[in-house]
Amino acid sequence: MRVLAAMSGGVDSAVAAALAVEAGHDVVGVHMALSRNRDQFRTGSRGCCSIEDASDARRAADVLGIPYYVWDLSETFEETVVADFLAEYEAGRTPNPCVRCNERVKFEALLDKATALGFDAVATGHYARIVDGPGGRELHRSPHAEKDQSYVLAVMGPERLARAVFPLGGFTSKAQVRAEAAARGLAVSAKPDSYDICFVADGDTRGFLRERLGSRPGEVRDVAGHVVGEHDGAYAYTVGQRRGLALGRPAPDGRARYVLDVRTDTNTVVVGPAELLSVDRIAGVRATWLAPLAAAGVEPRGVEPRGAAPAGAAAEDLVLEDVVLDDVEVQVRAHGAPVPARVRAAGEGLVVELTGTPLRGVAAGQSVVVYRGTRVLGQATVSRAWRAARAEAPAGTPG
Repeated sequence: MRVLAAMSGGVDSAVAAALAVEAGHDVVGVHMALSRNRDQFRTGSRGCCSIEDASDARRAADVLGIPYYVWDLSETFEETVVADFLAEYEAGRTPNPCVRCNERVKFEALLDKATALGFDAVATGHYARIVDGPGGRELHRSPHAEKDQSYVLAVMGPERLARAVFPLGGFTSKAQVRAEAAARGLAVSAKPDSYDICFVADGDTRGFLRERLGSRPGEVRDVAGHVVGEHDGAYAYTVGQRRGLALGRPAPDGRARYVLDVRTDTNTVVVGPAELLSVDRIAGVRATWLAPLAAAGVEPRGVEPRGAAPAGAAAEDLVLEDVVLDDVEVQVRAHGAPVPARVRAAGEGLVVELTGTPLRGVAAGQSVVVYRGTRVLGQATVSRAWRAARAEAPAGTPG
């Protein structure tokens, strides 16, 4: 099989490429140049896709004895991942750029280009397993729970999953991967992992947003509508945030306050007590299923219109057709804990009913991923989250 190995310059992708070679595949390495600033370098373990990373990937390819190329995908990355990141924050939502990068760059632009060049599959260093099940290929969690990346891969869809290879799927620890790299003479065996948002290499997300979106002063209000502070741009806040609020007026009871809502129409940030962050209902749009829902025991009927639910929509307005996934779990953060749920799904929409402990701080723009055991069934973008017993909340509470 002809395999294109995506080589980021890190240890995971280098070992993935090595394992693809050892499996007998005809492998070509490629580094995706995603940054328009090609002079940038890492700061410790922050950032990626720098000149340094491209050089590390080239050295790994030389050790493996495979052809190596650098593909400039910076324009695609800027127009899809970075632009989406800015647009979502500007709209008061909280995106996950890794989800968008996997969807639009690694398993769209890269995979489509590889297919056009005659490659059968793309191999990456993601921590996730692909299982050939009775109904076709299935995406499962990695046994290495701390590194599991099935959450950010759920957006792939079945067609792209069919052309993906994850050689690290069976690894149970990062130490095991580093040992494999060292045994093969790969210099990246001790290279630090990258973290944070790759295009915000200094880790200052708020500063990046301010530089791109500008200063937009506005008010911070409590749930009763009282002004309790000021901000320099509502886009820099996210639901569940506690730090960095700089409130000039403390809560009457002295308790900590959290961001409950970001209202970009009025450039207002709403804050309140922690208990108002709890939700047990989540609506999602732009759903992607990794297998026909019939394979999970249901037959979908009806279509939920694309797009977010209108502001102020009642919970009953968001109920879909009676297409039910029972005994599943959902996850709303890349390394968050999965929680028991019941999912009603139809077309491009879904509604999640949490059947156990409510979740806190679920923000529009996040991905909600549906699991059954270790298997990923599908995902959607959160459009709204609320508490079924919202009547118990004070008047003016968001949701």
